[in-house]
Amino acid sequence: MSSKRHIAFLTGTRADFGKIKPLIIAAHEEGCRVSVFATGMHMLPRFGSTVLEVKRTIPTDIPIISFLNQQDGDTMDVVVANTITGLSQFITEHAPDALVVHGDRPEALAGAIAGSLRNTTVVHVEGGELSGTIDGVIRHAVSKLSHIHLVANEGARDRLIQLGEHQDTIHVIGSPDLDVMLSPSLPSVHDAKSRYGISFDDYLIAIFHPVTTDLESSALAAEQFVSALIASNCNFIVIHPNNDSGFETILEQYKRFESLPDRFRVFESLRFEHFLTLLKNAQALIGNSSAGIREAPIYGVPSIDIGDRQRGRHEGPTILPTEANEKMILAAISTSSTLDRSPELDLFGDGQSAERFK
Repeated sequence: MSSKRHIAFLTGTRADFGKIKPLIIAAHEEGCRVSVFATGMHMLPRFGSTVLEVKRTIPTDIPIISFLNQQDGDTMDVVVANTITGLSQFITEHAPDALVVHGDRPEALAGAIAGSLRNTTVVHVEGGELSGTIDGVIRHAVSKLSHIHLVANEGARDRLIQLGEHQDTIHVIGSPDLDVMLSPSLPSVHDAKSRYGISFDDYLIAIFHPVTTDLESSALAAEQFVSALIASNCNFIVIHPNNDSGFETILEQYKRFESLPDRFRVFESLRFEHFLTLLKNAQALIGNSSAGIREAPIYGVPSIDIGDRQRGRHEGPTILPTEANEKMILAAISTSSTLDRSPELDLFGDGQSAERFK
């Protein structure tokens, strides 16, 4: 990369920031002019105001442009529209040579639209993958609006070619979060537990997001999910859902954990590196987060995948798909303890994505 190039990175969630942070640091180390456009969940206090985490964990000379793209109750289309407006102003004022977006979130779609319409090179990280529900549609739409594709594996490359993308624009660099996952500098489990006041030794991690294409069923699923966790008699680290429509229903269900503080520790957000350490040492991950499909198998941690949100994605020996039914979830929790915890290390790269990005 030329040191004269201005590379802007768009981040809207705690998850996508954890994935693109190695690329941000790599571009900075190469002498590029780097900036970060932080929006979405990062700006919302009820989700942990994680823009503070962005500021804390990247070099201080990288400018961070913060943009509030939503108010409570805004629908996804409004969020996309607001984000396009903010990004258009950002592009006018800062004129980046390239805009890096990640995954399948509304902010990524807004970035791809704004960048492509303003003749700014759009770089899409982790396109060509399969996602459930509306997320998969957004991911492929972002890919079609992008100029350069940084994908996790050959399967993703092949899908992008099937979508009509030229092979010369597709680069297999692996999933950037593996650079962090496989790093020897992750905090110890003792430090992670101490930071977040987690006193129990054995635990599962629970992450449950709304399914925006079927909010009525999503609400029922959340009720069944929480009932199963309570009935299991296991300990849980519970992380708040993302801010998609329907998250309020899930948080309302989570209030049921308040009477069981010895078994449930509930957090708006966790620092990415600490989350990885806690995941690596968990008995299992349960819910419908992509972490159960992507990160958990790499550590060999069983994941109980509830409902259809991740359907069509990677299916490995440590992944247990189940329906959003209390009894079926309880059965899956029991089965998860019998699985072989063999890591799947060849799925999404080798931890050298940042080097390939340079």
